[in-house]
Order: sequence, then structure tokens, then C-alpha cells
Amino acid sequence: MDIGFIQAGYQVLWANDLKKDACNTYQENIGSHVVCADISHIDPASIPECDVVIGGPPCQGFSVAGKMDPTDPRSQMIWSFFEVVVAKRPRFFVMENVKALGKLAKFADVRETLLNRFRQAGYRVRFEILNSAEYGVPQARERFILIGTRDKKSKIAFPKPSDTRISVRTAIGDLPPAGTGINQGVCKAKITIAQRPVRRRSPFAGMLFNGMGRPLDLERPSCTLPASMGGNKTPIIEQNLLEDPSADSWVRAHHAMVMTEEPYDAYQIEVPSYLRRLTVRECARLQGFPDDFLFSGSQSQQFSQIGNAVPPPLAFEIAKSLLPALYQHDTVRSSQRELPFPRPAGPAPS
Repeated sequence: MDIGFIQAGYQVLWANDLKKDACNTYQENIGSHVVCADISHIDPASIPECDVVIGGPPCQGFSVAGKMDPTDPRSQMIWSFFEVVVAKRPRFFVMENVKALGKLAKFADVRETLLNRFRQAGYRVRFEILNSAEYGVPQARERFILIGTRDKKSKIAFPKPSDTRISVRTAIGDLPPAGTGINQGVCKAKITIAQRPVRRRSPFAGMLFNGMGRPLDLERPSCTLPASMGGNKTPIIEQNLLEDPSADSWVRAHHAMVMTEEPYDAYQIEVPSYLRRLTVRECARLQGFPDDFLFSGSQSQQFSQIGNAVPPPLAFEIAKSLLPALYQHDTVRSSQRELPFPRPAGPAPS
């Protein structure tokens, strides 16, 4: 999220993460102001005063990919975020989490409690479910975005979605072959056919392969990239189609056969060599990271960092949407609805 805010002209003063590899990645790419520690053990007084607090508390406890357990210890980190906001009293805050926190009735009590506690602390709050694919990200990724402000007259504005969609082909088609040049991080997990596939009308929606790694439609944005990538949950592409859009699709042909519901022996079906899994760099592209952003740690940790991230282009659009309110006393800035980067001249919001 910090990358998008920096691109929009903000100055990041302080950052926190629990995982060492993620902190090393942050330090190498963004700055040394990252503190690697459990946020619940950090004295808020040590955090600099600021205009905006942003963050994405761990979402596994609310995710449909997990057990959706509101008592999961990771689910409690939304309250750690709340405590930092209350302690620092920023003019605005932005919190990101999974779609389920904002949509499912299962989490209605948690959601309402969170909103009411912010209101009791003096903040006006509003949330929306934003799909990253509508904000310049080549990935369909719906996320709960909560924005709050204690400025009585400031409008809580969310970015306007775009009609433009960036396809997987557009996002990664110009990269060199997997394992060469900047296209590093080859996933070696074997691709095998599911004996009992989950059938869907689309060849890209069900489970045709073992391990939950879905094939991607190169002409559309990617499906949501999970943090569990790096093994057999890493998405799959057809290299022949990436190189030649007119080539035959083995995935579509196999899906057509599966949909007949005729019995078949998966062990007798040979997966062609041009089916492969995404690389680290390709996943980074689909999440919206710039190519000069490098990831620290093992390859599995690099995949995890990408899957856990807020797409920088989405964060950039959210950051821009806050600028008119932050610069409300500057008529030039506040009149610019679409504020490009680099930021307008003047002091940067912190």
C-alpha cells in the first residue's frame, strides 16, 4: 500500500510488519523506517505524528480461503490497527481487508463493532468493496476498504472505477521467457490433472488440476492471487497461447471433455509441456508492482509477499482520492479531481 501512496506524493514516516523477509523487502525498496515487530507490542508513542494512517491487518481469519473464524488471533489485528489510529489521531485513515469482512453476515457483528468504535473515537467512516481490476490492476481482486476522517467538513471520497481492463497478456506478454532476464522465480510445482474436477461453465473457474492452481484466461485480468502461491496453488498459463494468440488452447479442449461428465483416467492424460505456472515476476506484474521492485527471502516467501500485498495501483487511486480533502485549504489542489503523480508542489502529506 505504501508504494501507491508514495507514487501519489505522500511521505511515509514509519512502517511495521511482523515478518522478517517482508521487512527486508520493504527496507531494500522503500526505506529503513520499517520496524520489524508485533504491532501489539509497540508503544504508539514511538510512532511519529502523521496526517494519515494506512494498513492492511492480516485477513486470514476473515478469508473465504481460510476457516473464516473471527476468533482467529490474526483477526484481532484489526483492533491493533484501531488502537494506533486512536492513539495518533490522524486526519484520515485507510484500512484494507478481504471482501468477506464487508459482505458476509457471519462478520456483521465484528464489522459493526469496528465501525461504531471508530465513530465513538470521533471519526466519520465509510467502506466500499473495490475490485482492483477496475483501478489499473490486471487482477480481479475484491477488497474491503474502510476510510475514516475526523475532519468534520472533509468528504470521504473513493476513487472512481475505470471501464478499462488490463489482461494477463498485456501485463506479462512482453517479459522474456520464464527464468531469463528479469522474469525470475520459476515455480517448479508439477501440473497434474484432477481425477475428480470441480466443474464450472468456464474453463478458468473450476478445478481442472490438482492443488487448486487455476489456469488463467490470457485475455482477461487474472483471478485473485493467493498468498499460498509458490507450490501447486500457483496459477497456470499456456505458454503457446502467450506467444501466439491464434494457437489452440489445450485447457479449453480439456475442459470441454471434462464437461461431458464421461469417466476418464487422469493418469492417462499427458499435460503438455507448454502449460506452466506463473513466475515470481509475473505475479508481481499482475499485482501491479514495478519491475525494479525486488523481493527478499526464499522463493516461497517472495510469492507470499506478493499474494499478501495491496496492489500498488489500487493504493495509488485511493491515495489520490484523499488528496483534495487533505489540501482543502488550497483551492488549486482541491479543484483537481484527478491528481496525477508526481505530486503537486508543496509539503507532502505524511
